[in-house]
Amino acid sequence: MSVMESFISELDMEGPATRTMLERVPGDQLDWRPHAKSMTLGQLALHVARTPGIVSDLLQVDEVPPPEFGNNPQPASTAEILAALDESIEKAKAVLAGMSDEDAMRMFRIVTNGTEMMSMPKVGLARAILLNHWYHHRGQLSVYLRLLDVPVPATYGASADENPMAN
Repeated sequence: MSVMESFISELDMEGPATRTMLERVPGDQLDWRPHAKSMTLGQLALHVARTPGIVSDLLQVDEVPPPEFGNNPQPASTAEILAALDESIEKAKAVLAGMSDEDAMRMFRIVTNGTEMMSMPKVGLARAILLNHWYHHRGQLSVYLRLLDVPVPATYGASADENPMAN
């Protein structure tokens, strides 16, 4: 198994858990935010949905300028979020499948005004941003759901609302 194939396998395992979390997002509360500095529920959910596809775009280039933070679109519905997730995961899997181990070791850089701000092998980008960053925001989303009294799905075992191991 190639390095990138292992990430595809992880996407196959984590995609359904992410979908279950996003299915719980109440469409009538997409504008809600827990704090003035926080993303809205809809922005966060759409960010979770789109992360694999966005990062797969980065995996296809060697250098980009610094990203613009705080430019997260507001979705109109939970259905829009779920469609974005499906598209995003499929895109990421296709990009990862097309990368060799040699491609995975190529450097990815963020450069501004000729100055390198960050550099890492693409395999590190896939781990740190495609997957770990994705899980971080999915965890944030679970807190948003809890604050809205929406049952939080079990992800890596039981949640306070669900126990898939119980009879």
